[in-house]
Amino acid sequence: MKRVITLLAVVCFALNGFAQDSTSAPRDTTTKPDNDTIRVGNIIIIRSGKDRNRSYYDVHENHFKYGNQNITTNWMIIDLGVNQVDDKTNYSQSIANGFLPAGANENWFEQRGLKSTNVNIWIFMQRLNLVKHVMNLKYGIGLELNNYKYTEPIRFQETNQPLVLLESIDYEKNKLALDYITVPLMLNFNFTPDSHTHGFGISAGISGGYLYSSRQKTIGAGMGLKKEHDDFNIRDFKLAYIAEISLGYVKLYGTYATESMFKDGLNQTPYSFGLRLSNW
Repeated sequence: MKRVITLLAVVCFALNGFAQDSTSAPRDTTTKPDNDTIRVGNIIIIRSGKDRNRSYYDVHENHFKYGNQNITTNWMIIDLGVNQVDDKTNYSQSIANGFLPAGANENWFEQRGLKSTNVNIWIFMQRLNLVKHVMNLKYGIGLELNNYKYTEPIRFQETNQPLVLLESIDYEKNKLALDYITVPLMLNFNFTPDSHTHGFGISAGISGGYLYSSRQKTIGAGMGLKKEHDDFNIRDFKLAYIAEISLGYVKLYGTYATESMFKDGLNQTPYSFGLRLSNW
C-alpha cells in the first residue's frame, strides 16, 4: 500500500513539474520569419514579416515561362496575293514549230494587273526545332489556287495545236485557273525565339505541287459563263522556290517556279507574292 502511495506521489510531482515548465515559458507565436514562401503549383504564397503583431499572406502569381516546344503547329494559314509570269518564250520559234499561230506575241498574254490572284490555304504548318529554336525546319500541306486573268480574248486549246487562239470575242472575264496540292519545306530563322505569337524571322526553301484541276473560264459576248476543263499542256507537277518574311504582325510570302508551267511552246515561269495570315 505504501508503495502505491509513493508511486502516485512521484507521478503527481512529475506532472506538476511538466505543467510548470510548459506555462513558464510560453511559445512566441507572433514571431515569424521575415519572408517564408510556399509554392502551390504555379502560385507562390509569401508570408510577410513586416507586421509581427498579426499574421497575413501576400499571394503572387508565379510568372510561369512557357518553354519553347520542339514542335509547334499552326492550323489554317491563308495567303492572299497576286500572280504573274516571267515570259521568256521564243515566239518566232514556237510559231515555226506550230505551237502558236502566226502573229502570236507576248501581248496576247498580258494580265489584268492585280486581278490575277493567288489564294493559298495551308491546312497546317509545323515548325521543328533544330538549333536553340533559332534555326527551325518548317513544313506543311495545303492548296494553291492560282488565277491568271487576261486582257486579250485568248482561248487555250484542248490538247490541240496551236496551243492558243486569239478570238474576236470581247470577253468580260477571261481567266486560266490552276489548282495544286502543295507541300512546302523551308529552313526557318527565328530571331525572337522567346516570342510565341508575332516574332521576327525569315524562311526559305522549296515546294512541290501536284496539279489537280485546270480550267479556263470565260464570261461575255452573249455566251454567258463557259468553263472548259483540260490540262492545256500544263505540267502536272510544279517545283518552286519559296520564301517568307515575318515582321511582327506583318508576314509576307513569295514563290518562283523553277521552270515554265507549260510543257511545250510557251516558256512562262509563274511567280506570286502577297500577305500571309498566320499565328506565328
